[in-house]
Amino acid sequence: MTELPPLPARAERATLIYDGECGMCRSLVHLVRRWDREHRIAIVPFQDEAAIRRFGVPLPALAAAMHLVFPRPEGRVFAGADAIPELLRLLPGKRWAAGLFAIPGVRPLARRVYREVAIRRRCVVREWGAASGSPQRRD
Repeated sequence: MTELPPLPARAERATLIYDGECGMCRSLVHLVRRWDREHRIAIVPFQDEAAIRRFGVPLPALAAAMHLVFPRPEGRVFAGADAIPELLRLLPGKRWAAGLFAIPGVRPLARRVYREVAIRRRCVVREWGAASGSPQRRD
């Protein structure tokens, strides 16, 4: 998979902040970019300190989970599994899936799964890279 250049963060778009060194994260961001036909989402790796500084989210929080930051005046911030339905609402053809998070028990389950994957991300990333045929990173 070829690396796509980052789209600039603009004030009128929501910004997805992710781990740019995580193979699984990069693959999922690639999907989001393909699905974002209306260009409603700016995508920035948290390693781009100059770009993320303006959001005011602490670096340890960004390293722990993806964040979806909405523009001001609301300036709402969603992290981890809580960002998923908000992200889906921004994507044409995927908005229906956000409603699944309203089903009793889905959001707590999504939070638990997200937390477990995030904790084990380095191991998951190695396996993801092997399955996709991309080079594996050695830590």
